[in-house]
Amino acid sequence: MAPTSRLLTTTLVGLSFARSVFSFTPGFPYGSEKVRGVNLGGWLVLEPWVTPSIFDNTGNSAIVDEWTFGQYQDYNTALSVLQNHWDTWITASDFAAIAAAGLNHVRLPIGYWAFEVGPGEPYIQGQLPYLQNAVQWASKYGLKVIIDLHGAPGSQNGYDNSGHRMAFPTWHSNQTNIDRTDSIIKTIASMFADQTNVVPIIAPLNEPAGYDGSAVLSAVKQYWYDSWGNIRYPYGTNQTSNTVQLIHDAFQPLSYWAGFETPPDFNGVAMDTHIYQVFSDADNAMSYQDHINAACQAHSSLSGFDLWLIVGEWSPAATDCAKYLNGRGVGSRYDGSYPGSTAVGTCTGLTGSASTFSSSYKTFLRQFWEAQVISYEEGADGWLQWTWKAENADEWTYQAGLDNGWIPQNPTDLMYPTICG
Repeated sequence: MAPTSRLLTTTLVGLSFARSVFSFTPGFPYGSEKVRGVNLGGWLVLEPWVTPSIFDNTGNSAIVDEWTFGQYQDYNTALSVLQNHWDTWITASDFAAIAAAGLNHVRLPIGYWAFEVGPGEPYIQGQLPYLQNAVQWASKYGLKVIIDLHGAPGSQNGYDNSGHRMAFPTWHSNQTNIDRTDSIIKTIASMFADQTNVVPIIAPLNEPAGYDGSAVLSAVKQYWYDSWGNIRYPYGTNQTSNTVQLIHDAFQPLSYWAGFETPPDFNGVAMDTHIYQVFSDADNAMSYQDHINAACQAHSSLSGFDLWLIVGEWSPAATDCAKYLNGRGVGSRYDGSYPGSTAVGTCTGLTGSASTFSSSYKTFLRQFWEAQVISYEEGADGWLQWTWKAENADEWTYQAGLDNGWIPQNPTDLMYPTICG
């Protein structure tokens, strides 16, 4: 994507206006240097499968997400647990270890409630100092931070990782929800507009549920347009920032987005796509070789896209066996405990502590990890694995992979460089 310098007339939030699009210099050479990174999942947005103990210790099975964590507990009790978690889950030493592992980016999920809580919303605040700490630690260790708005008012996907698990998301159907989200993106953009050497990208919304229909996709498209203006013009003038907008594919094929927010009318836009092989019966029934083949074949569907393309979430996990992965109180497809699923086998030895993993399983994890890295670097502009750490799902975590040998100490040090042919 080449820098542009021209007069742009566009329509955002129904208003037509002219803006001068200046030369664009991002804080990382996207497109020429590969993104290699990891997500800091479950830190500033709780996820039951990342930290199941936090939910189990409540003794209340109705607590399934961060919304109900605040709703069904004494405020001071919940706040104490959260503060301890924020203090200890990710620290400066994690940033040092991530940098030492040869990575250059971290993606940091945060919820809207860190910035603003509305009437009747039970969320507990206090995350922002940790966001600022993360940016300082990243600066110290030479890492780039993608600030990712992971949860929006009304939930953009109904998943627990949006903060509010529900049967059907309501973010898109309430303009007040969208307006609140726009305001929060303006806040984030202005906070970090002059720190693009450390925060080169803002992702204005994680995984909006585009599969839920045209109404969602229509809202998402307009929101991407509005977010571009909010992120690229954070000063309240026609001065542009060097911050990249990272939009998500909303679970649509990349072909759906061909020509969207492309130069010369737009600059500083990247696309985020998430690739997992665990969230369907067919995925769980695949053989190890099938998983590797699918990873290698992803290269062809990624290649040639017209924006910078980052695989912002993926994992070496090949099953949905991790406790609470599908939600607290929800089982796994692999062992047949997920409603309506057909068992493939036992989850024993496939999740939990790496000490229970066989040598052949660890070999597969290494091969699957390498196949994905190769594919996402050849077909796209890089990757960020989900996630850095988890309490009891080592197959998912970069930290455990480093400690147990299925992730190399340097991501370019491949044992199977020809695994994809």
